[in-house]
Amino acid sequence: MKTATLLVLPPASLAVGAILWLALTLAGWRRLARLALVLALLQTLVLSFPPVADALTETLEAKARRLVTVQPSCCYDAIVVLGGAMAPAAPPEVMDPDLGEAGDRVWQAARLYHAGIAPTIITSGGSDNNLKGGPATSEAEAMRRFLVDLGVPDKAIVLEDKSLNTIQNMQNVRALVKGGRILVITSAFHVPRAAKYAELAGLNAAFNGVDWSRPAELRPPWENWIPDPGSMAWSCRALRELLALAFDRRAEKLAP
Repeated sequence: MKTATLLVLPPASLAVGAILWLALTLAGWRRLARLALVLALLQTLVLSFPPVADALTETLEAKARRLVTVQPSCCYDAIVVLGGAMAPAAPPEVMDPDLGEAGDRVWQAARLYHAGIAPTIITSGGSDNNLKGGPATSEAEAMRRFLVDLGVPDKAIVLEDKSLNTIQNMQNVRALVKGGRILVITSAFHVPRAAKYAELAGLNAAFNGVDWSRPAELRPPWENWIPDPGSMAWSCRALRELLALAFDRRAEKLAP
């Protein structure tokens, strides 16, 4: 599913359109070849406009607002931080983890831990990289290091460092919490899919969303008419989530 969505969305869809253009041109279907290329270019242009990114992202964030616990209160058995917040270290080239765009997930977990919301934080995220000098540090370990820097005791952190996607996050967390009440922290756009998978897995889970998109009112009106890479990234991120919600059937195996 992930590979398919990557191929149908920019920038990979531009390469697909160019390959189709070349293949169809060589086959003598010039009109169809031009259509394939124009559609790929048009898709990239449309998804790069800020209002389009806003509309797609709001579709997910509106659902998230109905699902999240805005001001969590005591007590949960554990706070669960889903992977995607940090890039793991990859020794010997990269010795330290790198905080990503979704780093708010880790900040929020530390805040809620210090507020006494739960006695334990579960960091969930593995790594499929194997570089010379040893395996890359997992996302879970990267988040653990950051949480310790934020004052969370090491003994309060449990690593779930095997999962490579949201489905595996839920499977592996279920084995750790054994029916306990958990608060899952993830980016707002990801909340609808994570909540769906948690329900399928039978988890007793509430959600706290972070990394909300910036309101359109904060940018000058003229910027709405200028395509930009950031808007294209938000559009593609939202479309990947929407496509996974609609068509990814792998999550059905989560049922206990």
